[in-house]
Amino acid sequence: MRKILCSLLALLLCGLALQAQDFRRHTFDFDLFVQELFAQQEDETVPYEDMYETLFQYFQHPINLNNTTPEELASLYILSRPQINALFSHIEKNGKLLSIYELQSIAGFGLLTIYQLVYFVRVDDAGLNGDRRPLWQRIVGEDNNALIMRYDRTLQQRRGYTPLDSTSRSTSRYLGSPDKLLLRYRVSHTRDYSFGFTAEKDAGEQIIWDSSTRRYGFDFYSAHLQLYNKGRFKALALGDYQLQFGQGLLLSSGYSIGKGSETITTVSRANLGIRPYNSVLENNFFRGAAATYALANNLNFTSFFSSKRVDANLQTTQIDTLEELSFFSGIQVSGFHRTPTELANRQQVREQIMGGNLSFQSNNRAFSAGVTAVSTSFSASIQKAGAAYQRFEFGGRQNLNLGTHYSYVWQNVYLFGETALSKSGGIGTVNGLIANLSNKVELAMLQRYYARDFHSFYGNAFGESTRNINESGFYTGIKLKPFPKWELTAYYDRFRFPWLRYRVDAPSHGDEYLLRLLFRPTRQSSLYLQVRAEQKGLNMANNTTAIDYVAQAERRNYLLYYDFSPTQRVSLRSRVQFSSYAQESPKTTGYLIAQDLNFNFRSIRLSTRYAIFDTDSYDTRQYVFERDVLYAFAVPAYSGRGTRLYALVQLRPQRRLDLWVKYGMTHYRNQNSIGSGLETIEGPRRSDVRVQTRYRF
Repeated sequence: MRKILCSLLALLLCGLALQAQDFRRHTFDFDLFVQELFAQQEDETVPYEDMYETLFQYFQHPINLNNTTPEELASLYILSRPQINALFSHIEKNGKLLSIYELQSIAGFGLLTIYQLVYFVRVDDAGLNGDRRPLWQRIVGEDNNALIMRYDRTLQQRRGYTPLDSTSRSTSRYLGSPDKLLLRYRVSHTRDYSFGFTAEKDAGEQIIWDSSTRRYGFDFYSAHLQLYNKGRFKALALGDYQLQFGQGLLLSSGYSIGKGSETITTVSRANLGIRPYNSVLENNFFRGAAATYALANNLNFTSFFSSKRVDANLQTTQIDTLEELSFFSGIQVSGFHRTPTELANRQQVREQIMGGNLSFQSNNRAFSAGVTAVSTSFSASIQKAGAAYQRFEFGGRQNLNLGTHYSYVWQNVYLFGETALSKSGGIGTVNGLIANLSNKVELAMLQRYYARDFHSFYGNAFGESTRNINESGFYTGIKLKPFPKWELTAYYDRFRFPWLRYRVDAPSHGDEYLLRLLFRPTRQSSLYLQVRAEQKGLNMANNTTAIDYVAQAERRNYLLYYDFSPTQRVSLRSRVQFSSYAQESPKTTGYLIAQDLNFNFRSIRLSTRYAIFDTDSYDTRQYVFERDVLYAFAVPAYSGRGTRLYALVQLRPQRRLDLWVKYGMTHYRNQNSIGSGLETIEGPRRSDVRVQTRYRF
């Protein structure tokens, strides 16, 4: 009977089905999908590459809708929680999905949503245990099994690589070559296993074998082994891994987006638990072991232990004639070890973390809750420099966090939140809701409060600041789909900082809003206009007194973007950006105009761009997404006046071998040098080349 009803539904929606039957035949532009998701790139600290790679893993190996979890689907940032709940209710009521086209019959699944979703999901009945071969045989036969080698270099000479002489402005130079190298291997299968290792050398670092400085060839190594669903063990991890529980207030190792043009699905965090770490970022991960064990069908316990060395400027002070005290001001996260000073700070402090999480989920997946405990200790004490804004920062060797998180889906409303306490007594809490008011209206609201003495080293919950401390705010986001081809998204966020901050010598406040109108006239074209404005307090330079005062700084950004693909082999993209900045002074402005021309043939893919930019200051710098080699995510910032062009070629000379070559050149007008310090380039031009190969076993 169910198959008959599905057939009748297909006949009634014949026109829709005919349009949808090319879901997978139509060339899906993954880079464009990510660009729209991360349409607000204005923070160099956000680990875009980690999120990009995780999404690409799902793109390569789509999620089986008949064997998945709400958290896994939420991590795609495509479906809202009410939509996910509607999907599971449909499966519970009607049985497993028979076809991907059955999504059209689920309430709340519009065409725009389905067009994006189908490239990340599949429908089959094989189940997790469909392949019962031993692990080593599954690894040997896995398609997602590849070795990657990457080479980067700036063609112009930078000051850090020039010899010292009597006219040198600095007594320091880089110790290594200007070549940047990456070697990475990974084999994985979704919800089965993942194994990989990474070796990296940044430009300026040495390749050297020196046990006294703990350098053994490359400067940075990372390796992981993670297994899933081995009896009652839901996950087992050895080596480097990440953790994400609740809303990320205590444990969120980078996989979050925050405020952007996607105003609904990115507000809440997915409770992903243990995740493999395969990035080249040399911080914000755990090194040790972790395991998730099913105490009961609905109750999971995760325990974890991590011990690794971190970079810090370690200092000592004499307490008495017999004892010295070691201390440092904070962990250095750049990952660079190029100069004698940077090398002296390398891996000077040991960080140890241990803890656990107990999570419960109801049978119908509508309700979940959990508690988390995290203990962090350092081999030396943290002592801040003593600036006024650092008065409530963490100090000492040990920190303890306790927290609880929850989520609940009631009809078309999703409630979520997390509250935590740190050893200092400071409290952090974030709570929100997402509601599908109708098939055309979605709403998100979120409130957060992070005390000025709340300390969480691996937290990354929703907020204005990069750390969850000294902030409160209320966010409202909305998504409207008034017509089939139109979409309007907007948010308004108001926030305040009760205590001083860096470069803000008084309690301050601010607000931010974004408005984005998207129009897709055809499957081959899209157009959107985006406006974003933000104002918040910042120290104002004062020429009449020795004291700076806090004044509101206002930044506005405008973006017009058009994408058109006349054929499946050719696509054109046009982008116009404009920004302004003002703080009780004459307004400064900046703009960027870029034109992309991309070609996609059977074994060759060519991406090109030509752009011009003109900014009055660094405050009006322009961020713009660039296509890059596989697993790399480029969002450079441009300031000054000049032009930018790049060309990226992807070749497949053999069935298992892929080759990428990217050349980019930026030419500045009216400048005799580029950069500052050891990164200074004499002349108005900077050229970079990147070469990457991938061999799939």
